[in-house]
Amino acid sequence: MPTDCISFRDTAYVSKLICDYVEKRPELQPLYHQFPSLENFKAQLEAKQSEFNSEKRSVLVTALTDQYKPFRPSELTVNAIQSLGDENTFTVTTGHQLNLLGGPLYFLYKIISTINLAKELTNKYPKNKFVPVFWMASEDHDFEEINHFNFQNKRFQWTQNTSGAVGAVSTSKLSEFVEVFSNVLGNSSHALELNDLVEKAYLGHSNLADATRYLVHALFGSEGLVIIDGNDVALKRLFIPKIVSELTNQHAFTTVSKTNKELLKIDPAFKAQVNPREVNLFYLKENFRERIVKNEGVYSVLNSDITWNLVEIMDEVSLHPERFSPNVIMRPLYQETVLPNLCYIGGGGELAYWLQLKSFFDLEQIQFPILLHRNSVLLITPKQHDKLDKLKVSVSDLFQEKQVLIQSQIKKISKLPIDFSSQKKQLEQQFKDLHALANQTDKSFKGAVSAQEKKQIKGLEALEKRLLKAEKKAHKDYVDRLESLHLELFPNGGLQERITNFSEFYIEHGDGFIESLKSELIPLNQKFHILTL
Repeated sequence: MPTDCISFRDTAYVSKLICDYVEKRPELQPLYHQFPSLENFKAQLEAKQSEFNSEKRSVLVTALTDQYKPFRPSELTVNAIQSLGDENTFTVTTGHQLNLLGGPLYFLYKIISTINLAKELTNKYPKNKFVPVFWMASEDHDFEEINHFNFQNKRFQWTQNTSGAVGAVSTSKLSEFVEVFSNVLGNSSHALELNDLVEKAYLGHSNLADATRYLVHALFGSEGLVIIDGNDVALKRLFIPKIVSELTNQHAFTTVSKTNKELLKIDPAFKAQVNPREVNLFYLKENFRERIVKNEGVYSVLNSDITWNLVEIMDEVSLHPERFSPNVIMRPLYQETVLPNLCYIGGGGELAYWLQLKSFFDLEQIQFPILLHRNSVLLITPKQHDKLDKLKVSVSDLFQEKQVLIQSQIKKISKLPIDFSSQKKQLEQQFKDLHALANQTDKSFKGAVSAQEKKQIKGLEALEKRLLKAEKKAHKDYVDRLESLHLELFPNGGLQERITNFSEFYIEHGDGFIESLKSELIPLNQKFHILTL
């Protein structure tokens, strides 16, 4: 699997904020603690070791052991869980929604980045142990975001009426989906393997959280990956002080609001990824997850008749912490409270909102993790690479918007000089002399010269577009092949990793596909990877 890389900025698909972060723009330094380098993990683990005590470790090990009881975890995963009780063990974490069959490809890239970074840290710091962790977003309630995936340009969707946390959604009605998907997979050995995995995951487990745990463990349990469900009573008890703080102090609202303003001062392009609420918690019960709001000292739950005064809600937190569910701003604090975590690995959108949170973490006295952009990948088959060579298109060229790519390639292959830049420069020079003459006469002549310049420049541009259109028509076969290839690699004009499901590649290569990714992806190489399968 040959590998090539280009910078995130050159892809034009990664936000300016994340490009600036990866390139260590000095103005962004106050928004994070340590930059992701192997050397910086030493200070990070020392700080986390002093913060994360043995009591928290004991609760974590017990909670994870209980979560895995209905399963048959690999020996490596069992050992990894037990090692979390040791003060010299730390985690590297990524998280993801409970998308059907993982959703887009970057689900794999997140996990592989996490596994590979844990290995790199183990080599660098052999006296410590580093456990890769996958945090399931089981408390989310937006079912429409996770109930589908794309396979071979078709959308496969699970239709069901749901409410409450998605992790608890019953999988009892998934048999029809499994049958439909099975019928399109084919009968190759890898297709049959995948079909077996899908059936065991989604028909062999009663809810979406358990089905997702089975799927992820089947793919990565051999690497000692630990899968954690934050919707856990014991873990929520560790979070009680932060829940109380959020209900009484509203630190998230004040600190994140201030950071959002500071981001805009640094660069007007840095618009906030998320905006805080005065209370950043939901109330969670069976088939129910609604926002908690505070008004004139009274706490209430939207779309319900539930209300508390301060004393009553404190009692509720003490008795039932599992009913208090963090939103997107509080979830990172929850994660870092219950894990001995050193680094969070996420996509651009995730890191953008994590960069809004450091002052909030500081005020709550929780160590802010190192933030690492997950590996981003474009997968190309040898056949597609041959097509690129025949079209004389480089891989980096493909990241251009399709019409821009076509225009630039037509200009390269055409025997006619389509680019009228030199003619425009000549015209501008001629009018420069006329402007000098116009300055010596009245204003009306000066205006006439400017108007005539604009008219002739526009005329040249119109001729250039007309010639380009004619050359596109003359090279129709070339344009059709280029458009077809671009559509294959950038479905609907978007990144492959954000649209295509891993199953397309698994049915061709089986486990070898995932093994190749693990061998090729380097998490601290903060560039966009292009891999030829």
